[in-house]
Amino acid sequence: MNTSRSRGRTWRGAALAVLLTTGALTAAAPDARGDGARTETPVPSTHPADGVTESVVRVKMPLPRSFGDRPTACDQLSYLRYRSADGPAASADADRILVAQPGILEGAGAFDSVARGTVAKAAAQGRHIEFWALDRRSNCLEDRTGIASGDQHTAVDYYYRAKPVDGRVFEGFVDDDRLGWMAKLGIEQTVRDEYDLLAHELPDQGLRGSKVLCGGHSLGGVVTGYFAAADFDGDPTTLADAGHNQCAGYFALDTTVSTSLADLSGSLPDDTGLPDVGLGYAAVQAGLDTGLVPRSMSAPVLLNPATMTLLAIAGVGAVRDPDGEADLPAYLPSGINIEATNRFLFSKDTAAFLTGSPGVKDFRLTNATVLGALMDDNSVPLAFLQSSVGFFDGGPVTDKSFPVANGGAQPTQLFGVGYKAIPAQPHGPLYTWRDYDRVGDADDPGYRSADGTPFTDAGKEVTDLRELARSLAEQPLDFTEQYFPTKLVTDLQLAASPQVKRLVVHPAGLTARPTLTVLAGDGLLAGRIPAGLHPVVAAGYQHLDVLTAAPVQNDGLPEPVSGALSEFARTPR
Repeated sequence: MNTSRSRGRTWRGAALAVLLTTGALTAAAPDARGDGARTETPVPSTHPADGVTESVVRVKMPLPRSFGDRPTACDQLSYLRYRSADGPAASADADRILVAQPGILEGAGAFDSVARGTVAKAAAQGRHIEFWALDRRSNCLEDRTGIASGDQHTAVDYYYRAKPVDGRVFEGFVDDDRLGWMAKLGIEQTVRDEYDLLAHELPDQGLRGSKVLCGGHSLGGVVTGYFAAADFDGDPTTLADAGHNQCAGYFALDTTVSTSLADLSGSLPDDTGLPDVGLGYAAVQAGLDTGLVPRSMSAPVLLNPATMTLLAIAGVGAVRDPDGEADLPAYLPSGINIEATNRFLFSKDTAAFLTGSPGVKDFRLTNATVLGALMDDNSVPLAFLQSSVGFFDGGPVTDKSFPVANGGAQPTQLFGVGYKAIPAQPHGPLYTWRDYDRVGDADDPGYRSADGTPFTDAGKEVTDLRELARSLAEQPLDFTEQYFPTKLVTDLQLAASPQVKRLVVHPAGLTARPTLTVLAGDGLLAGRIPAGLHPVVAAGYQHLDVLTAAPVQNDGLPEPVSGALSEFARTPR
């Protein structure tokens, strides 16, 4: 096992609040072009990867006037820039630049571990590459002030009790009636944003075409597909602006580069207010415009801004005091969303869900255990949130039969596969968290399900929970996406409609460049890899693990994702 990793990391992230008829994509109107004002702010980090410099970049890129009123922050594009500390300061001088689109309900912060690993591995071989983790425009609505305080109580008070932090008062989670501008924030604007950002940061198209590798995670693979097939000047006969000519290659992380959602079955949550796309494009768009259809995907359980914020708050505790006894469940205010989420995630069975007893407040948990219970594949049933970060320890563990029977047939691919576990003794021992690299050690209790099946084994645990916590808590751009545009999903679901189909101007662009596909062995495409794909498969990985896996795995080998990306960036284009 990897036992050399320090477990006494200090908290240093507390101060990270960082200040169409042509058959082509329509160009932004002249009034919508921003002045390109750009800021770049260094981001300190406690990540163990040495020699990697991180900064947050923001570029003024106003939306077209037709989008209507929106916050000033939403007229800029943001990304996290990772580069070798010994490499060139100018991106144009880097050997390669990987540009990554996030997945559904995902922000730039989710790429932190894989970005650092990729840059560090290339630098160790004398190559200086950059990794740009993009934020979608809708992430502009998030306020990281409470998280950046570095204190759980301060964060809870800021977001849920209207208490100020450094004189700033949280303006509240944004109601859908204030998201009218997002009714137009679909696939067309998403790929336009990527093009405009690349053109601004790297004005030389020839350089983009020879150095930039375009890709993404999960839904980011489909966004990359539309980008590759797009035309950005309104004239399909001029190819310098074509999407595929902005990229020297493509990469897909537990996804495929395509213009179809077929390979992402299980990544789109149910019960999120998505309309019936069988009504047709015009009806769906009318619903978004009028507000009859919610402009942002949400649901009462976990999938809404008020509860998704809890993931980052849990991360704060797991970074600052992982082994300390958590008081977060008791300190949170009561409310329908939080109560429903706690019951959904921590109920052993239907009776516990309906009665609320025993509930999460009845168990003694460390801060690390709270985050593990929210994110680990042996605990949380939501497949798109699952990572493999270890297992419970310190007390008896039992099967979790809610919301689905443990290990049984799943009613929808929204739910993950495998056995689900939960602490079994309320008001009992302090439950601790056994990190990924201690699963299978001599002192491992080897917890088993009622039928004798082990809940997990060392080969299925790949992500360091404390590094996951750091990505959630320390990044200036969020790990999650609290206001995911409904239109981005409905556009992709309506890919056959003329309004969306017209965006695929250069379909050959999808295969015009070399492609690297890296799949999670237990991820979205497990057991159904498309023929001819020839992917790198990371055995035992869940959907998020391709972004978060620890540098050294339980078999003593390096995690394969950043290695594959680094090697792909080496190949001459």
